[in-house]
Amino acid sequence: MIYVDADACPVKAEVESVATRRRVPVTLVSNGGIRPSPNPLIESVYVSEGADEADKWIADRAGPGDVVITGDVPLAAKCVEAGAKVLKPNGEALTPRNIGETLAMRDLAADLRAADPFRQGGGRAFSKADRSRFLSALDRALN
Repeated sequence: MIYVDADACPVKAEVESVATRRRVPVTLVSNGGIRPSPNPLIESVYVSEGADEADKWIADRAGPGDVVITGDVPLAAKCVEAGAKVLKPNGEALTPRNIGETLAMRDLAADLRAADPFRQGGGRAFSKADRSRFLSALDRALN
């Protein structure tokens, strides 16, 4: 099973393409606003409005043999702990080896932003190379 934290996921079409080719079911989890797919392998789950409701839904279900697609590091940590494979939309795998450092870097960045409210910037734009890395990473994760 592939679980997708779908509200802000830029690779939903890529997930559907790979899942269709490999005949793997996918659950897109969101607070709504995502058009359901006619693909019988794709299920859309709409959770109630509220902070982290989609994350809680996925974390309660993901485990060994599952792949979770998310950019949310705390959700990723819970899923890694449960034994799931986790990929960020740029193709980066979050694993037991790197999730602690990734969480620490996330917390540090949040602290820096809180200390300087005028701090500008953010991540770089999502690119074709990110999309390509994601497709390769998803194929590897499903093997």
